[in-house]
Amino acid sequence: MLYVKNGDEYKYNYSEKKFRLAFEFLKRKDLADLEPGKYQIGEGVYANVLHFNSKAWEDAKWEAHDRYFDIQYIVKGREYMGLCERALLTEVLTPYNSEKDVIHFKDPADYGKVVLNAGDFIVLAPEDGHKPSVSVRESLPNIKVVVKVPV
Repeated sequence: MLYVKNGDEYKYNYSEKKFRLAFEFLKRKDLADLEPGKYQIGEGVYANVLHFNSKAWEDAKWEAHDRYFDIQYIVKGREYMGLCERALLTEVLTPYNSEKDVIHFKDPADYGKVVLNAGDFIVLAPEDGHKPSVSVRESLPNIKVVVKVPV
């Protein structure tokens, strides 16, 4: 997820200014107090602040993005996130929406899961399929910041 190796070189440079801006935003002490919505950060980077209840596995959707990385940071709550290589997502559920930079897929045959608790984050590149916002045991209110970093 964080580093994708391409030969002997890393494919992405996570120390670029656009990533530094994203992580500086996530250091804000008032994230839990921000109203839901979109916040412009700079260099094409923006954050979506989300307030939601986690959902059942079968109600969540696999997704991937073409033009942006996701940095998903849990401010409050906890969630499961399904993870797999995008190449394993072969059945499209909802075609690519260029305005929202998202495509949804049916469940793949092989995938993993990770639990994200308050204070945890994950960096997802365009080749990372993910199924976010899933309840761990029961539906809980969550606050999450998804920072979108252009590729």
